[in-house]
Amino acid sequence: MEQETTKKIKELEEKIDKIYNSVEKTRKYLLWTMIVTVAVIVIPLIILMLVLPSFISNYTSSLSGLGL
Repeated sequence: MEQETTKKIKELEEKIDKIYNSVEKTRKYLLWTMIVTVAVIVIPLIILMLVLPSFISNYTSSLSGLGL
């Protein structure tokens, strides 16, 4: 009876280890997804916020120079 219990405990430990490895892979996947999302969406938006006012200023000054 005790051997059977020990065997079950070992099986459960193996299953828990597999679940842990799976969860860690998922966590890393989600982390890299977040990093890529920030790099592709947030950083260009910040750059656009910094560059757009200068672009609009130059554009409007060009239009006023043409007499429009």
